[in-house]
Amino acid sequence: MTGGDQMSRTIGLAGTGVIGSGWAVRVLARGYDVMAWDPADGAEGRLRQAIERAWPAATELGLFPGADPSRVRWAGSPEEVAASADWVQESAPEDEELKRSLLRRLDAAAPPHTVIASSSSGLLPTRLAEGCCHPERLLIGHPFNPVYLLPLVEVVAGQATGPDAVAAAVEHYDDLVMHPLIVRNEIEGYLSDRLQEALWREVLHLVNDGVATTAELDDAVVYGPGLRWAAMGTNLTFHLAGGDGGMRHMLSQFGPVLDLPWAHMEAPELTEELVEAMASGTEAQASGRTVAELEHQRDQSLLGVMRALSETGIGAGRLITERDARIQRARGAASHD
Repeated sequence: MTGGDQMSRTIGLAGTGVIGSGWAVRVLARGYDVMAWDPADGAEGRLRQAIERAWPAATELGLFPGADPSRVRWAGSPEEVAASADWVQESAPEDEELKRSLLRRLDAAAPPHTVIASSSSGLLPTRLAEGCCHPERLLIGHPFNPVYLLPLVEVVAGQATGPDAVAAAVEHYDDLVMHPLIVRNEIEGYLSDRLQEALWREVLHLVNDGVATTAELDDAVVYGPGLRWAAMGTNLTFHLAGGDGGMRHMLSQFGPVLDLPWAHMEAPELTEELVEAMASGTEAQASGRTVAELEHQRDQSLLGVMRALSETGIGAGRLITERDARIQRARGAASHD
């Protein structure tokens, strides 16, 4: 299987909340079938509604031949999903015992060659695989919301994960036109969330200490470093901050600042007052807009940034260009069938 091939595949989804439904849209936009299961009452209806809301953005990103939001089958159990799918993506709530129990059921029902990936955002795959008959085919495939637009997926192997499963994961996510980032060391929180959590802890401290509001802190990112981060990460950005001397000069000039007691590495206690400050602050920022309205605004903003980056081939823009090329190749192949 390569990114240019159009073949029939069924992707199994166990868990259809925000992340699971995002996976569904990305898979459907690729022209594949989805078989989904979730134990919550009304989950099937919510999944189909989520697909409907996200489909305009997926369409703007680009649809492969065969892409159809109706290509969703609802399963009666996780066993049915595992037995029928070419790939299984688990997206249950971030509860280790809950995930472990579900993964055992998926593992017991899936053919031995089927890879099972967990969408966990920080749990260790070695612990999640405990009790599985085939731990060698279990790994982490951690995406980012909204999954149908953001291309990053962290691939984390456990102690028992086999190299074939990792290779299959890289091929699978590449086929979905994502950027599979192999996390070489099994560590809680993986890479991206470790970086996001450091910023998040500082936000909590600054709000808790009455230094700034949630809106002011978001502005501090949106109008400054956030724009740079879309094209370059922190390290390359700071390399440029050193001028012709690059990172070496930057560290020699600004390195002593690291000794100043500016940042807090531990989060503050989540008191009722802090929770209220965070909640009321973000509600004020929403200015009466519903979550669905904010999601639409977010999606349009992401599409604009990624399309703009495609002109330079930087970051996610490279994958936009690659996606367009793959869609054209797939359409050409389909027209000759």
